[in-house]
Amino acid sequence: MASPHHPRTDHVDVGNQTELGFSPERLGNIAPGMSRFVRDGKIAGFIATVSRAGKLVLSETAGNMDREAGRAMEPDAIFRIASMTKPVTAAAAMTLYEDGYFNLNTPVEEFIPQFRDLKVVKGSGPGGLELEDPARTITMRHLFTHTTGLSYGWNPEDPVDAEYQRLLKQSGKDGNQITNQEFVDLIVQAPLAFQPGTRWRYGFNIEVMGRIIEIISGKPLDQFFRERILDPLQMVDTDFHVPANKRGRLAALYGHPERSKELVLMESPAKSAERPRPKFLSGGGGLLSTAGDYTRFAQMLACGGTLDGVRILSPQTVALFTVNHAPAAALPYGFAQGEDFYHKGYGFSLGTRVLIDVAKSGQAGTKGEFGWDGAFNTYFWVDRANQLSGVFMTQHHPNNYFPMADTFKQLVYAALME
Repeated sequence: MASPHHPRTDHVDVGNQTELGFSPERLGNIAPGMSRFVRDGKIAGFIATVSRAGKLVLSETAGNMDREAGRAMEPDAIFRIASMTKPVTAAAAMTLYEDGYFNLNTPVEEFIPQFRDLKVVKGSGPGGLELEDPARTITMRHLFTHTTGLSYGWNPEDPVDAEYQRLLKQSGKDGNQITNQEFVDLIVQAPLAFQPGTRWRYGFNIEVMGRIIEIISGKPLDQFFRERILDPLQMVDTDFHVPANKRGRLAALYGHPERSKELVLMESPAKSAERPRPKFLSGGGGLLSTAGDYTRFAQMLACGGTLDGVRILSPQTVALFTVNHAPAAALPYGFAQGEDFYHKGYGFSLGTRVLIDVAKSGQAGTKGEFGWDGAFNTYFWVDRANQLSGVFMTQHHPNNYFPMADTFKQLVYAALME
């Protein structure tokens, strides 16, 4: 069974459940409801937090952070949050928006001139790929919403992905060697997969945004994160690398590779700890964090950009996260072939999904709710209208293999009384 803990109680305010509009009895359903994924051998363990009005309403832990070592899940366990880095990058970028450096219609080429010369795949013929000029200028909006035509290089059968792979191999560098500048200089040599603004495709958009942050600020991305987001919010355990004195807190990564019947260890904490600090500071997927740290980030957004008297963003800027910015031609979006029920009812906002049709989503929620998840099944959402946020942390690959995120969200809204 799960047992309640309060991650980082030195900097997370614990509120009264009833006063904050929850049924304590119904909140009690979250522990057994989520623990069944542990009991059934689907995941090794998890941490789940619920917050409202900047106060921690509930925190639950269950299972193990390192099954092989017999280590129970600890409140301060460190997780590979992968693409949950993207909302942090987006929030960091929006602090520069507030400084007047860009708006959503600002051309990316103002910061990275090579974007002016990009070509678009029109088709393929006997002589190879047929290219054409972009029909429109690529803007910051396209980066935020994954509608540029950039890709992620995952599919060797895709001509753009194959070109990414070729260019990276040709460079002779990997993620521990290549800098953000070198990486962007590399991917702009490949064509775009489609005309900007016409489709949605998960790609290196937020990595490019991370590089733009560096260009505008004149600082490495990790330093900018610390100054604008991490230090002000006391997110003391969030970084692109786990230092030696914290490696014992890193959770093991498990999964069901090739649809295996049993839960398999995919990467031990010791193996992860061997990696040196990367030169490639991926704004799209490089951070590690804790439930306590990310809870504070989500609380800040749910409270309109402020937490504990520290303001990161204005309420008007946070409001931009609550509306869809993706072009109509790019919706509906998703990863799955055919209907993607996991993203049904959602549009895309500032590096996050955003709920635009509650009925189509198939579960309770509030229009304007936004959030994202990571490749290893970390997940969060923010309901600005209710000053509500939820964070779920586990380490399992592939993402969304089991309906943990949906189940968690349903249990939380079932406990919300007012």
